[in-house]
Amino acid sequence: MKRFAGIGLGLLTTLAACMDTSGTTSPPVVSPVPAPPSEASAALRSYYSKVQADLLTRGLLRTDGGGPDTPFTPDILARNFERIAFYDEYNSGGGLERSSGQAGQLRRWSGPIKVNVEFGPSVPESQRATDRATVAAYVPRLANSTGHAIRQTTNKPNFHVLVMGADDRDTVNARLDSLLPNASPKTRALFANPPRNIYCFVVALASDSNPNAYTSAVAFVRAEHPDLLRKSCFHEEIAQGLGLANDSPEARPSIFNDDEEFALLTTHDEKLLSMLYDDRLGIGMSVDEARPIVYILAREQTAQNF
Repeated sequence: MKRFAGIGLGLLTTLAACMDTSGTTSPPVVSPVPAPPSEASAALRSYYSKVQADLLTRGLLRTDGGGPDTPFTPDILARNFERIAFYDEYNSGGGLERSSGQAGQLRRWSGPIKVNVEFGPSVPESQRATDRATVAAYVPRLANSTGHAIRQTTNKPNFHVLVMGADDRDTVNARLDSLLPNASPKTRALFANPPRNIYCFVVALASDSNPNAYTSAVAFVRAEHPDLLRKSCFHEEIAQGLGLANDSPEARPSIFNDDEEFALLTTHDEKLLSMLYDDRLGIGMSVDEARPIVYILAREQTAQNF
């Protein structure tokens, strides 16, 4: 089972095709002065700090975006796109139940994406400031890569990023009542009490009029993570919530890979996002319909046109 953020993002795409939370407003701002952490929360902070230190010692969680040691060809880029955009890791609404492995249709957002970060009462103000700055710097990069309307706002957000810890369970449940009222028991349990080896994840939803066009998303990031692990979760979960729902062990350099080599979005991943939102690909396309176009896009992205 995956330990890193990628567990993550392809976790529960199109969880409920009939739901749309685009009109949901943000909850009132909570007090920035948290109570002392519980023993359970403190233990998680210690554990994840050790995890991060171990990964860094092994040369993982790279932040360089790749380089001469991570070349990729147009065919490799096209193959990675196909595996990441058309497949799921987990069954919709099934918690950590593995998917059938069958290819689905192309999924992405059709309307503007409005991202908002929400914090549980346990999150100190210093950490909130760091996380707000991370997302504020990241969202414009995603907008530039996709060419899609993506911005950070508290005005009727439709992409909710919940940064909450073990001591925020009541807040998590209250937000689920509002954001995911029809979520399955397995999905609710995953938000309220995720296994320790689940670092973060996202649920993306579509309306019943078009089950492949996302209209809302809810991402969950553990508040107990040290800064780099938390930042890596923001990068992967928000990107995967745009429509790159799967991970592939062959994708490199990429955050859409469970090997934890890269912590932050890479240039390879930016090309995947650009391909995903290219007008030549249509929402709902099958992998067979899209494949000829994907190979053309991959050559364009690597400056190797016909």
